Amino acid sequence: MTHLTRRRALASGAALLLTPALARAATQDIPMAEQPAIVAPALNHNISGFREIDWRDHFDTLDTVTLIADTRSKALHYWAKDGAEYRLYPTSVPMSEELTKRGYTKITRKKVGPDWTPTQSMLARDPSLHYMPPGPDNPLGTHAMYLSWPAYIIHGTHDTRKIGRKSSSGCIGLFNEKIAELYELCPVGSRVKII
Repeated sequence: MTHLTRRRALASGAALLLTPALARAATQDIPMAEQPAIVAPALNHNISGFREIDWRDHFDTLDTVTLIADTRSKALHYWAKDGAEYRLYPTSVPMSEELTKRGYTKITRKKVGPDWTPTQSMLARDPSLHYMPPGPDNPLGTHAMYLSWPAYIIHGTHDTRKIGRKSSSGCIGLFNEKIAELYELCPVGSRVKII
């Protein structure tokens, strides 16, 4: 019977940690395109909630940048002008039906480093809320794109736990790195539909 010592346990753990690196080193001289792909098997319990959206079901043309925020699947769909590019972003969505506004709107202004002031309805729900300057505690994250509807914004968030959940007071939230990307792609006047 082998006696497991601390030294032997540490050596075994180190060997396990090095195994993937040694396996990669064995293929170092083989170009990536010639190496076999490593593909994880599909798991039924890990299927995305995203659903396919076609812009033609909502707009007649793609004569400008177009966004569709799908509150059911918690995703924002982006199409470049003339359909040259399509992107899909996971989002946070409003907490309740009462806070969810649906329909057509557009981006009316944009701001890097937005500040935040709670609305009267937010203060009614939570009187402890207060003005927040730009920074790591600001609920609008690093970038904001304001819609033609008052107090409705497509913005980032520093709280990444909110993405993929019903967690906003009406806005559509994205990871900060994703809103920064989208911010550069969407001029003022971009069309938006929230469904």
